[in-house]
Amino acid sequence: MDELLGAKDIRQIAAALSVRPTKTLGQNFVVDANTVRRIADAAKLAADDVVLEVGPGLGSLTLALLPRCARLHAVEVDGRLASALRPTVEARAAHDASKLTVHHADAMTITATEFDVPPTALVANLPYNVAVPVVLHLLAVLPSLQRGLVMVQAEVAQRMTADPGSKIYGVPSAKLAWYARARRAGAVPRGVFWPVPNVDSALVAFERHDPPPGDRAKVFKVIDAAFAQRRKVLRGALAGWAGGADAAERILTAAGVNPRLRGEALRISDFAQIAAHQETP
Repeated sequence: MDELLGAKDIRQIAAALSVRPTKTLGQNFVVDANTVRRIADAAKLAADDVVLEVGPGLGSLTLALLPRCARLHAVEVDGRLASALRPTVEARAAHDASKLTVHHADAMTITATEFDVPPTALVANLPYNVAVPVVLHLLAVLPSLQRGLVMVQAEVAQRMTADPGSKIYGVPSAKLAWYARARRAGAVPRGVFWPVPNVDSALVAFERHDPPPGDRAKVFKVIDAAFAQRRKVLRGALAGWAGGADAAERILTAAGVNPRLRGEALRISDFAQIAAHQETP
């Protein structure tokens, strides 16, 4: 059975490193072994998966993931935690330590060149303040990522998995839909963390799919414009992007999209059609 970390273990490791969780880095460590085991099970890893774990912290989730995969790349921005991760794994899971590669790096700067074996699955407890940008960045730069399970703030999970037509459907949901199909995969109570956050958390699972035809950067500009002023219908919301309200209406009509709709009504394929019909100045 996995020798996972409990609350006492985590506090002892943190004390030895003189580490106090910081809000700046969004550090909230999971101290409940059953929760860690549930997350690892929910990731549904295959034996040949190469896992990317962002923000491994003190190693709670790392220890649960290593027996379930072929390789694990752990990306940690805090140098003290990065240097301590391998000793923790060697002390508690020596038979799996050879699977682990630790990267002392910011996940927002990671590129495919950093990995000798490309990651196939993302499993991570993500800092609340950067969760969406990290997921979108990794999906953009790592085409090898086929699926993932991330723990994020419950409100962020709702936005990431919202469907068109929902009041909370917006930029995160639309941009994530370009890359993958996302769904809620369970709730995580705040009491399993140290320190205890003032918000609840949730799991988001995703599976990559083929994006609609089109240029991603251009489509994302349409998404940003459509949701910059949520109360405006598309004719007005896209006026700045299109070069005027009349131009926006012509583009929307050509794309087969009602100019009187709001951005929250559109699927990712609709945004791609709009971008494809952008007029050349």
